[in-house]
Amino acid sequence: MSGARWFFLIFSCVIALVGLLAAGMAHDYLQFFGFALMLFGLAFAFSCIKRHFDAAEAAKH
Repeated sequence: MSGARWFFLIFSCVIALVGLLAAGMAHDYLQFFGFALMLFGLAFAFSCIKRHFDAAEAAKH
């Protein structure tokens, strides 16, 4: 993995963690925002991992 991919992977995990903490501390409609932020961070992290393995597979062929 390149340095940029590691950066975005860690950054997306931090976003997911912040979203989870925001959802845990909220008591109203902001709880939905926290869960949405967590889901976005997780989806972005998995897309970074997918792009890494797609590039590795493309390099084999």
